[in-house]
Amino acid sequence: MLRSPILILLASLALAQEPAQTPPPASEEGSVLHITTEVQNVLAPVLVYDRDGNFVNGLQPSQFHLIDNGKEQNIRVDVAYQPISMVILVQANAAVEKMLPAINKIGNMIEPLILGSQGEAAVIAFDHRIRTLQEFTSDPDKITQAVRKIQPGSSASHMVDGAEQAILLLRHRPPNRRRIILYIGETRDVGSEARGRETLTNMALNNIVFYAVDMSRIIEKLTAPREIPRQDPLPPAMYPLPSGVPATPNTVMQTSAGAEATGNAAEFVPLLLEIYRDAKAIFKRNPVEVFTGGTGGTEFSFYRRNGLEDAIQRIGEQLHSEYLLSYNPNNKLEAGFHQIAVYVSSPAAKRIQVRPGYWRAPDNR
Repeated sequence: MLRSPILILLASLALAQEPAQTPPPASEEGSVLHITTEVQNVLAPVLVYDRDGNFVNGLQPSQFHLIDNGKEQNIRVDVAYQPISMVILVQANAAVEKMLPAINKIGNMIEPLILGSQGEAAVIAFDHRIRTLQEFTSDPDKITQAVRKIQPGSSASHMVDGAEQAILLLRHRPPNRRRIILYIGETRDVGSEARGRETLTNMALNNIVFYAVDMSRIIEKLTAPREIPRQDPLPPAMYPLPSGVPATPNTVMQTSAGAEATGNAAEFVPLLLEIYRDAKAIFKRNPVEVFTGGTGGTEFSFYRRNGLEDAIQRIGEQLHSEYLLSYNPNNKLEAGFHQIAVYVSSPAAKRIQVRPGYWRAPDNR
């Protein structure tokens, strides 16, 4: 007589749990519901600089204010360093053959400078193929060996496809880990099947930050034909001088050109809006610029072989100086692009770097 009520109770519990195990219905397009459930917690890593360009450390959580589409959010600020899950995405085609020996040597720098003792990394190399050379591991020796065995391949450069594979690996990492793509290669894409707009959206939905080390300048320098010096037919005295300067051999004006262009999140927002309207030409021009600017990452360029090591060190310094802001948007029902702005109540804060925003799909439930 005692067994019957127990069986009835267990059956009732099983029936009560059954609806929770039933997966939600898929939409006609197969992705709308997935996108809707992803944007529950938005991560916004923040870098704060002083007037000299140095990182401002020691700020308190109460000094941060975040605005999402004009509405202030209830944020959580993690000042403690959080473990990193990073995919090292390396261009491995014929164009970078001369640079690969330098790339092969950076594996042993990843753990001490970027990951730390609690970090993990995976390694992907690409030409027309997307090859996962190492799944996620915390073993620095395995990371070093995977980077060391990268070899040049074909002339294709499926960079966007490689980024998609990196997203697939990162999206399954625990939510309490910071998700990073470290890209080493040229800024262009040749032959990818994935669409850059969807790739950028997937990075935003999965709270992934894209860092890039741009090899375009040094590759151009290494592969360009040697310039034959030409003698200047004009004597120095034939060149113009500044006003009021006497024409002596030591005061002939020397001309030079070139300046580094810089941008910020506010200037990048109009470009993001064009991207989400599916302006494909933007990705053909420079997908690396779009991915770094759209996720709040940084693009580093180098002109010398040892510039790669310098870039790795600077990325590590940035990641270890970030404040991690997170929040559940109080305006999540607003579809479209959500612009993010961060303000810091500190006289030392002169420049703030944060992701410019994210895309919120319409809720069609």
